[in-house]
Amino acid sequence: MILINLLPHREDKRRRRKQAFFVGLGMSAAVGVGIVVAAFLLLQYLTSEQQRRNQYLGAEIGRLEVQIKDIANLRAEIESLKSRQKAVEDLQTDRNTPVHLLNELASTVPEGIYLTAIRQTDKLVTISGIAQTNERISEFLRNVSRNSEWLEKPELVESKVANLSTNSRDQKRLFDFSMRVSIKAPATEAAAGAASGPAARSATQS
Repeated sequence: MILINLLPHREDKRRRRKQAFFVGLGMSAAVGVGIVVAAFLLLQYLTSEQQRRNQYLGAEIGRLEVQIKDIANLRAEIESLKSRQKAVEDLQTDRNTPVHLLNELASTVPEGIYLTAIRQTDKLVTISGIAQTNERISEFLRNVSRNSEWLEKPELVESKVANLSTNSRDQKRLFDFSMRVSIKAPATEAAAGAASGPAARSATQS
């Protein structure tokens, strides 16, 4: 027996293809919407995470700025204390300088030299005097250069003949001279000052 399909099969195939197309289109649209939603959610998550990191970094930066300001204030206080300490040390040194200067001159001036004037300007001392010979002046310069603990860099400014009359018949030929020397801190006080510096800093930090 032969069966003959009298239904419009072309229209039926066309209808099934159209349904399959719309189903595929709907699925594609659903997949696209899902991808867009997932990308949007991911972007939102990344944005919120970045904002959280920015807030954390901002808070840390603010804390560090406060610490830096405190360190700057501490450094300013340390420098102020150092300047005060140096002022006190300089005042103490300047107060004792005349005593040390006179002691050094008393121990370094050889016989045959008489000092007539001593003038100090900061760390520079100008000495004037009368010497019996130029050799005495040279000996004085050597004593200051080699044996003095508080004086250094002696420099002869001038030496000239000065005829001093003791009476009308007796005249002595003497030499009027002037010299410059620099005042220095002795090694013992320099070491003490160097030791007091770290001790004062450690006491300030503690």
